[in-house]
Amino acid sequence: MKSRISQILNIKYPIIQGGMANIADASLAQAVSNAGGLGLIAGGNAPKEYIREEIRKAKQMTDKPFGVNIMLLSPNADDLAELIIEEGVKVVTTGAGNPGKYMAKWKENGIKVIPVVASVALAKRMEKAGADAVVVEGCEAGGHIGEMTTMTLVPQVADNVSIPVIAAGGVGDGRGIAAAFMLGASGVQVGTRFLVADECTIHENYKNKVLNAKDIDSVVTGRSTGHPVRCLRNKLTREYKRLDKENISLEEYEKLGIGALRRAAREGDVDMGTVMAGQIAGLISKRQSAGEIIEEMFQQADKLLNGSSL
Repeated sequence: MKSRISQILNIKYPIIQGGMANIADASLAQAVSNAGGLGLIAGGNAPKEYIREEIRKAKQMTDKPFGVNIMLLSPNADDLAELIIEEGVKVVTTGAGNPGKYMAKWKENGIKVIPVVASVALAKRMEKAGADAVVVEGCEAGGHIGEMTTMTLVPQVADNVSIPVIAAGGVGDGRGIAAAFMLGASGVQVGTRFLVADECTIHENYKNKVLNAKDIDSVVTGRSTGHPVRCLRNKLTREYKRLDKENISLEEYEKLGIGALRRAAREGDVDMGTVMAGQIAGLISKRQSAGEIIEEMFQQADKLLNGSSL
């Protein structure tokens, strides 16, 4: 499947792996890139030198394009913005803010900039600032989310910008890819499906939590704080729900979440850790390599887009 985004990024398949903090490392990024997609290393709140090591590991494992995701609200954002220039990374995706202050320097160094957006207004602003494409993320996605769904947001953004649109949120198989293209997207970003990839290095407990998830197991915490997060329900989400009813202070609320994603992803505490995953988790039922995931998804999408029945 050829598209504008696969041409811009020089990749075989128009798919970007989500930049999932504490999860997306060199192992997963190189596997996705070697399979024909664009792998991402997640910056998150990690130290600059740790991300440098991950970038260099990925370079040793693949000669294909890969990128780095930077969360702009993180205290290390300035450091990582410089790091990707230092290390010659050619693609950056950004979340939680406006990358405008870095744009000129990134463009001078030949870096493709793809911000994640959750509204038409922000997408238009990013196009004007010089973004090469935008990831349009609906609230079906795992992690930090906005309010609009992928189904409603993607076509509205596609109608208002001329740069390529990459759909994210609720895409877990070829049907989701085909739907995204019909809505006006030039590619997709997938996170949750790659959680169970063989090359994903998260704890087995986390993978099993995703594999065993049902359609109703996805919940949103943090709405009362103004920072909603989608994850799989467990003891921690029930505790959040209790705190919501008690109307406690923001400090107390946020204290509960400190280190919670790492506890789940790296230590395997899926009871009191945050198991970030999208609503599509209930669709995922098997472990595969990143390559097998991508091939299966695009074979299915190709059949649908060419009028064949499944």
